[in-house]
Amino acid sequence: MMNPTPRSPARTDDELARLDVPLLLRYGLASTAPGPQRTTLFGDGAAGAAVILDRLGIPPRSVAFLADTVRAGGLARAAELPEPLPRAEAADTVGDWLRAGADLAGGVDVDDLAARWLHAVATVIEVRRLTRARG
Repeated sequence: MMNPTPRSPARTDDELARLDVPLLLRYGLASTAPGPQRTTLFGDGAAGAAVILDRLGIPPRSVAFLADTVRAGGLARAAELPEPLPRAEAADTVGDWLRAGADLAGGVDVDDLAARWLHAVATVIEVRRLTRARG
């Protein structure tokens, strides 16, 4: 029997880190219904974002806090934050991501979807750290 769920090929951390996260956000958040763009955003996109932020030393709780900020105030407000995450490089990186989503002007639904995606990124960072700690 054929698997009804398409799977992307396994990617290395370096391949995931090279993904164009702002582009994935624009297409994944702009989709009006679940589909391949949203699947890619929450799959490879979340994993790639997690690799990038994990390499920058950003703790998952900081990303989860940002997700809650997006949910409470929206992408546009979060994109205006001078330092949405600790450390300048991480703040610049995630600032690009937030602006990519805010440019859609999709309202509460897009803000909520972006917040759920950021929570997914935080979860992947946490799993990566727990896995490393276990050896």
